[in-house]
Amino acid sequence: MLLLRAREKMMERFRPLLTAHGLTEQQWRVIRALHEYGPIEPRQISDICTISSPSMAGVLARMEAMQLVTKERFLDDQRRVRVSLTSASIELVDALSGELEAQYAELESQVGRDVVNLVYKAVDALLAGLEGDSA
Repeated sequence: MLLLRAREKMMERFRPLLTAHGLTEQQWRVIRALHEYGPIEPRQISDICTISSPSMAGVLARMEAMQLVTKERFLDDQRRVRVSLTSASIELVDALSGELEAQYAELESQVGRDVVNLVYKAVDALLAGLEGDSA
């Protein structure tokens, strides 16, 4: 419950920015993943964004209809699809970056940079332990 409460408090800070740009949280996670990793397959996006495969199919279909992503079949295996950002998505990343940075700066001033850094380290350690990695 503690982690869920913390996530919700964080999203209260960022959700209005996404909504103002016509995005859902899931759509923004997909855009961030594709921006960071480049064109990848839906299964990989699901893993990175922690969105179930059935939900991801719907998210990507809506994003394709909104012209935020494009899908391209692999030449050697027509069953596989690679998803890429469109120029509209890249423009959204550019537009949102400054606003998001301002929210992170406000967060740091509110709770302190040391607290934010401790939380990042603790969550990284938690994930590493849960995923079986060495921290």
